[in-house]
Amino acid sequence: MIIRKHVPILVTVALLLGVFCSISSAYAEAIIADHLAAAAFESIPGSYIAAVDGSFNVHYVHTSHGSQIVTGINMLYTENSTYDPPYFHEPGDDLGHKGDTSWVPATRVYLDAHPECNMAMFSWCGGASDNTEEGINIYLNKMNELESDYPDVTFIYMTGHLDGGGPTGNLYIRNNQIRDYCNANDKILFDFADIESWDPDGTYYPDDNDACQWCSDWCAVHTCPTCGSCAHSHCFNCYLKGKAWWWMMAKVLGWNVDPQDSDGDGVVDSEDNCPNTPNPGQDDSDMDGIGDVCDCCVPPTVGDLDQSGQPAQYNVDGADLSMMINALYIDPLNGWDGICLEEADIDFSNQPDPTIQDIDGADLSLMIDVLFINPGPLVPCP
Repeated sequence: MIIRKHVPILVTVALLLGVFCSISSAYAEAIIADHLAAAAFESIPGSYIAAVDGSFNVHYVHTSHGSQIVTGINMLYTENSTYDPPYFHEPGDDLGHKGDTSWVPATRVYLDAHPECNMAMFSWCGGASDNTEEGINIYLNKMNELESDYPDVTFIYMTGHLDGGGPTGNLYIRNNQIRDYCNANDKILFDFADIESWDPDGTYYPDDNDACQWCSDWCAVHTCPTCGSCAHSHCFNCYLKGKAWWWMMAKVLGWNVDPQDSDGDGVVDSEDNCPNTPNPGQDDSDMDGIGDVCDCCVPPTVGDLDQSGQPAQYNVDGADLSMMINALYIDPLNGWDGICLEEADIDFSNQPDPTIQDIDGADLSLMIDVLFINPGPLVPCP
């Protein structure tokens, strides 16, 4: 059970100045919450995290295996109350076996009686392992019918937990059947099995089972969070599922629908403290809002390409001029290697995180001017 008390759902249309799209709208592409989603957890903008609680009221049908997601959500909330989940209604049922549809009428009864509910999730508890192609198609068709009949509710599809059968086993085939359908029809999938199949280093364990042996091995040499119990599995497995759930919720709210991530580090430009230089950790030692990897200028001024600090009063000399000429005109392919571009962007055309394209003849002219025409200091470091 979610550890928070029920908080009435709030109207959140136009949240954050209209950044978020309607949560009941059709999606331009599938949303797949898998092991990569868990890995991208730290890059979720705080604005989206804050919006989840007031945007959703969740009907989550699950038994023991499905509770792993809830445990992970609670672990994250205990660790940091910023990750405050929305209201969950949690009936004790699951998707059953081989074409079982008993969960459908109960879902309709609940949704009809609770118009405030705008998200429905359903988990397997072993029923995907012994299922058939026909049985999975029945599940997919019933989900699609519910989506058609309840257009204001976001429905979450799910794969079944690992069972040790590996890539040649029936579960693997049935999970791929679900994945293929969700990808082809722009659905939202919580990929339970995929999250269990990869450790944070990117090592694949397709033959593991729901106990997550690799989790035990990983946590034997890494610091991992603990929990009271993660049903059938290891607490770290639950923790990763909680992270993937938050990623999924941010995506449903519209995060990164049309991403602008110039440096490809998983942090969108609007949230990135160094948008043109990869820094997924967003380290900022001096807390000036500029990431360490692009906060490289040596005070007092720009222009010190070799970062010698000489001459002290200007920070610019002939060595810096030679490096600028070489990088601009002689060896533009390799000449910028090792040069702090923050130093080279003398005219401040794109500070504090310039790219090579921002360094040009205007910067060279300014350097020549202070060296030979009007000696004096350049602009202070940003």
